[in-house]
Amino acid sequence: MAKAGHKSCMNSPDDRHPVRLRRSVLCVPADNARALAKVATLACDAVIYDLEDAVSVDNKVAARQILADHLARERRSDIEAVVRINGMQTAFGEKDLAFVTALAPDAILIPKVESPQDIQAVVDVLSENDAPDALRLWAMIETPRGVLNAAAIAETGRTRGGRLDCLVPGLNDLRKETGVAALPGRAYLVSWLMQILLAARSCGLDVIDAVFNDFRDTAGFEAECQQGRDMGFDGKMLIHPAQIGPANAHFGVDEAALAEALSIIDAFALSENADKGVINLNGLMVERLHLEQALRLAARVEAIRKKGTDA
Repeated sequence: MAKAGHKSCMNSPDDRHPVRLRRSVLCVPADNARALAKVATLACDAVIYDLEDAVSVDNKVAARQILADHLARERRSDIEAVVRINGMQTAFGEKDLAFVTALAPDAILIPKVESPQDIQAVVDVLSENDAPDALRLWAMIETPRGVLNAAAIAETGRTRGGRLDCLVPGLNDLRKETGVAALPGRAYLVSWLMQILLAARSCGLDVIDAVFNDFRDTAGFEAECQQGRDMGFDGKMLIHPAQIGPANAHFGVDEAALAEALSIIDAFALSENADKGVINLNGLMVERLHLEQALRLAARVEAIRKKGTDA
C-alpha cells in the first residue's frame, strides 16, 4: 500500500483538492436482501443499487421498498450510494426517480443515456422537487447513439445545476446492439471506451470502466483492470464482491507514483521556488500543473488511508 504519512501531502489536501474514491463500484440488485446486507462488510468505494437490469419486471415495485428498508437500516458514510433507476421512457422510470429522490442517495445513475436531453429531463424533475444540490447524477453510455453523443452528454456537467458527475460505459448493451464480439483485450471496443473517457475528462467528470462478466476468471479480470487503469479510468464497475480487492489495488496509487508526487510537492514548497511557474527537479522541467496533479494524488492516497483499504 502507498503510505500517506509525508507531512507535505498532509497540507489540507482534502480541503484544497477534494477526492471521492471510485476505484471499486459494486453493482447490487436492489431486491436481493442478502446481497444488500453484505454491503456492510465490504471494502468497495461505491455501490450501485440496481433497480434496472438486475431486477425482473415483476419485482421492480417491491425492489424499491426493499432498498428503502435497507438504506434506512444500514448506510455507511464511507461508501458512495448510487441508485440505478429504470429509464425515464419506461413504465417505471418516473416513479423510480420520485421514490429514489426521497431516499437521498449520493447519486442517481441514469441508464442508456443517448443525448443531453436525457440528463436534462432528470435534472428538471429534481429541480422541480427541490432536490438538494448534493444529489448528483451518473450516466451510463451503452448504445451507439450514446457513444456518438458522449461529448454533448458530458457537457451537461458544465451547465449550472447540471448535477452530472460521472460517465459509465455499458459494454454488454453496446456489444448486443453492434454485434462486436466479447474478445479478450476488448480490441474492437477500446476506441469507444476512449471516446467516452475523453468526453468525461474534457468536462472534468469521473469515468468508470465497464463490468467484467466472469468473476471466476481472476486473471482476465486483473488484466482488464490494468488495461482500464492504463487507459485512464478512475475505477471499475463490478458484479461480485470478489472483484473488489483487485480493483482497489489496480486503481490505487503505487509507491513510485507517490514518491514522485511528494518530491514535486517538496520542491515547490521551498522558499526559492514559491513564485516560480517552472522548476528544475532532478534534471526535469516541472510545471505548476504537475504540482496540482501531485497534490491530487497525495489527497487520493490520504483518502485511501482514511478508508483503511489498500492503495
